[in-house]
Amino acid sequence: MLSVIIPVLNDAAPLLRLLAEIPCASANLEIIVVDGGSEISPLPRLPEPVRLLTVSPASRGGQLAAGVRVARGEWLWMLHADNADVASALQFLLQDRPPCWGCFDVRLTTANGGSHRALQLVAAMMNWRSRITSICTGDQGIFLHRSLLEEIGGIPDQPLMEDIELSRRLKRLKPATRPGIRISASGRRWLNNGVVTTILSMWLFRLRYYFGAAPEALARRYYRG
Repeated sequence: MLSVIIPVLNDAAPLLRLLAEIPCASANLEIIVVDGGSEISPLPRLPEPVRLLTVSPASRGGQLAAGVRVARGEWLWMLHADNADVASALQFLLQDRPPCWGCFDVRLTTANGGSHRALQLVAAMMNWRSRITSICTGDQGIFLHRSLLEEIGGIPDQPLMEDIELSRRLKRLKPATRPGIRISASGRRWLNNGVVTTILSMWLFRLRYYFGAAPEALARRYYRG
């Protein structure tokens, strides 16, 4: 079984679009949505048999860890609510293979699902970087076998950089698998804040984390804007 775990916070609209792409009634697939306490955009009734958990306070790592605790699948796939175009990736993950971990290439889109030259460049840089470093980000739909997760002690329960920390621990076991399949993610962060500004800001956060800054302190600064 494959367990799809989706942490959300005020993501009702993109979540419903994503769920519409996934065959919720499949016998070898379960979907677990973990809400961090949405208030601005409360979640509506979700289609059966999607399982909904609520975790407070909101923490991406904590929400993922809560989803993993109740998941029944041998394989785990962690998506963001604004991921899209996941059919080919889902088909890949439902095939038999030895335990591994990895992520997909990403395509960043505008609000209407279209393309933008700057976003194409950012996505190409993200995909190149993760191929070279085996560091995957949440936008890229990280997947892994449960045995590997147990070997590294579970999902890092932290509010920011949980994807970076998870990748750092997993790549000590083996390099990331990259199937060459592309999924989409929202590029609104880069368009709203400026491409160069956003890239520099994200690298600054990663450098601070690398040199020992606490994830909690980084999260307070990150979500303050």
